[in-house]
Parts: sequence; structure tokens; C-alpha cells
Amino acid sequence: MTQKQQAVYDARALGKGKMLTLGLQHMFAMFGATVLVPVITGLSMSATLLFAGLGTLIFHFLTKMKVPAFLGSSFAFLGGYAAIVAMGSEMGLSAKESLPYACIGVFSAGIIYFILAGLFAAYGARKVMRFFPPIVTGPIIIAIGLTLSGSAINNCNSNWWIALLAMAIIIFCNVWGRGMIRIIPILLGVLGSYLVAACFGLCDFSAVKTAAWVGVPFHWEDTAFHVFQNPNWGLVLSAIIAIVPISLATMMEHIGDMCAISSTTGINYLEDPGLHRTLMGDGLATMLASLFGAPANTTYGENTGVLNLTKVYDPRVIRIAAVFAIILSFCPKFSALIACMPASVIGGVSLILYGMISAVGVRNIVENQVDFTNSRNVIIAALILVLAIGISYSIGSIDLGFTKLSGLAVAALVGVILNAVLPGKDYEFGSNPQGDKAVDFEMNPSLRK
Repeated sequence: MTQKQQAVYDARALGKGKMLTLGLQHMFAMFGATVLVPVITGLSMSATLLFAGLGTLIFHFLTKMKVPAFLGSSFAFLGGYAAIVAMGSEMGLSAKESLPYACIGVFSAGIIYFILAGLFAAYGARKVMRFFPPIVTGPIIIAIGLTLSGSAINNCNSNWWIALLAMAIIIFCNVWGRGMIRIIPILLGVLGSYLVAACFGLCDFSAVKTAAWVGVPFHWEDTAFHVFQNPNWGLVLSAIIAIVPISLATMMEHIGDMCAISSTTGINYLEDPGLHRTLMGDGLATMLASLFGAPANTTYGENTGVLNLTKVYDPRVIRIAAVFAIILSFCPKFSALIACMPASVIGGVSLILYGMISAVGVRNIVENQVDFTNSRNVIIAALILVLAIGISYSIGSIDLGFTKLSGLAVAALVGVILNAVLPGKDYEFGSNPQGDKAVDFEMNPSLRK
């Protein structure tokens, strides 16, 4: 047994007080990024926290209680939510009415995790991953960030000084911070700029005063179930087609996270409990969250950074953090406080976030050494980028009569199909471990070892 593996068992002798403290630290590590997704999309804050906690516990159950991973809100699906809200607006629906349709698309993406888990178990990762190489996933990730950039600028435009302050705090903490400061730059950026905005009278806290201290984390009209009372089947189908392809990127992110956690702890979780189990845990958590109006879930790099910082790898610490998140979800007053956040704060944070998503796509291509002297690769990347960005900014979506396809959906479908039919596929999963885990949407990849 290695020293890192021994640390898993030694952690159990820490005592209840230290275990609770470590669990609280893990909750703060995931907090800034997790709450940012509902702030940007308009999804329920309370439901987000509830199903981040429940999703983490489900993941641990399906992975035999072995993997010290926390599941928080996924950034990768932001483009999907935005696309469906835009389609709903064309049909006369408000953003609040459109979001449950997007949740149906995310639920369908979660099903893909189960399908891939079965394929991995039956054929192995190398054979399956040949159909999802970096020349497809990289440009898709780049396009996700670029198609969202306009909304970030619009939010910043409400008060550029506050937006710039949020960006400055995040950059300083992420580059020059030490310890926990470097692990939670988004949270610190939000808190710092929010506090300054409040001091200058830029926030309206009247909703916080009237909100209850205890309440139900989600409401029926925000859930995916509510759609089927009077469904718009065209928008349902559009949501599925637009959002399911994004699972290509999140699947790669999941594999990278599992590699990172395995490297941090010194235990090969891809072998035991197995990648098929971790994929099922991630997929089921995402499906459950989407049904109740919460964002898609993903394993969090921030918490892997905490593991590396504390050297305590006991999965029970992560489960304690999940319980804290669940408890916090039953406080509507807290959700109201987050909802009062100025648009400029959101803009400053999301400007970095969206740019980071695109940069991750570039990293995915570079670290896998994609050959752009090969004309097939140039054609695939070019069509993915032009279709995704061109459709999104010109016509919004392609109307097929029975459904609409967002730019991201068209780009992903074209990329996968072209990669499958054009000769010259040369990607082999597992031959470049650094490249295989180059899809990481979190803020602190430098803490992963």
C-alpha cells in the first residue's frame, strides 16, 4: 500500500470535529462555481445546492463509497441553456418557462452517460473514444465559450468598474493566491465585488427581508415535469437535439477528473470501482437534478485541489460537504441574497469563465497534438467553429419544421459524423495521458498533480 493510499485509512482517525471542519472546507471550495451556474442561467439556487448534495451522495453510492469526488454545477451546459431560452423566446415563452425544456435536454444528456458506461464496460475506453477525438471535442468546447461571450459583455456593460473588480480579484487569487485562496477564486471574486457593489448602493435587498428562513428548495413550475402539462413538443425535441451533443465534452471532462483524482490519491479509480460506475454516478446525478430544475452535475476540480492541499482522501469528508449543501438548500433567504447580485458582478465572473471554457478547448487540441497539416482535421474543426458561431449569431437556430437546431447542436452533429466517415482517424485514447485529461472547466488545474 502506497503512502497516499494509507492516508485514506489514516483520515478515519481524525475525529468528528476535524472531519466536520474538513467537510465544511470542501463545501466552500465547490460553492463559488456551483452557485454561479444558477445565477447565470436563472435556474433555482436552492435546487442547485440540494441536488449537488444529493447527486454527490448518489455518485458515492454507485461507486462503492470509494471515490472522493464532489459533484457541482457543470459549466459546459451553459451554452445549451442559453440556446433553448433563445428558442423559447422566439416562440413567445419567457426564460423561466423555457428553462424546464432545457432541463429535459440535460436529462437526455444524462442518459448518454449510461449508454457510454455500457459501451466502456463492453468494449473498453479505447474503442469507444475513437469516435470522440480531440478534433471534435476541442472545437466544440471552444465554440461553447465563444457563443456565450455576448451575454457576458452585456452584463458587464451595466457597470464596468464592478465587473473589472470581480475579474481582478479572480485573477489575483488564481495566480498569486496560496492554499485555499487559490482554490476558491470564483467565490472570492463574487463576494468581493458584491460587497463593494452593496456599499455603493447598487443592490436591492428588499427580497431578502421578505424571504423565509426555511422553505422547500424547488417549485413544481420550475421542474421538467411541469412541461408535460401543456408541452410544446417541438421545443422538447429541439432541447434534446441541442443539448445532448454537449455530453461529448462533459464525458471527456469526467474522464479527466477521474484521472486527476486517481493521480492525487494514488489509487486507480478507473480500474476500481471502474470508469463505467463513475460515469453512471455522474449521469444519474445529472438526470435527477435536471428533473427538478437544477443544473447538470459534474465532478469538481476545486475539491480535487482541496484533497491535494489537505492530503486527506477519505470519501466520508466529501459526503459531509454534501450534507452541508443539502442543509443550506432549505434556506430561501440565502437564495434571495444570491439573487440580489448585480448583473455586473455576474458579467465580470462569466467573462473569465466563458473565455476559460474556450481556452480549455484550445488546450485539449494542443495537448493532444492534433495535426492541422492533415486536411481532414482542418475541415472538421473549421465546420464545427463556423457552424456553431455563425448560426448562433446570425439566425439563432436552424428551423427544420418539426424542431429547431442550435448552432452548437449542428456543429457537434457535423463534427461527429465527419470524423466517423472521413479516412485518417489517428486518435487513440490512453496513448497520451496528459491529453486525455485536458478537458477541465475548473479554475485551478495547476493544483492537480
